[in-house]
Amino acid sequence: MEVIVTLPDELEAMLPPGSDPARELLEVFMAVAHRRDRLTRFQVSQVLGLDRWQTEAFLAARDALRPYDLADLAVDRATLESLK
Repeated sequence: MEVIVTLPDELEAMLPPGSDPARELLEVFMAVAHRRDRLTRFQVSQVLGLDRWQTEAFLAARDALRPYDLADLAVDRATLESLK
């Protein structure tokens, strides 16, 4: 899908030289979608072309990591037990 955003000339003039507003908008969209539980980490990494650790850093820097709760802990503990 292609999305076209039109900025007024006065806003465009305020952008730093060499900036990539399309990429910045995509990154904001991906972080918000992940925070709202609409996209997985894997989907974020695929769209942005990041590896696992880059994706973790990207989401952490944008305060978009999902909370780790007791249900997550239970799943992780069960997985660890099955590996023994």
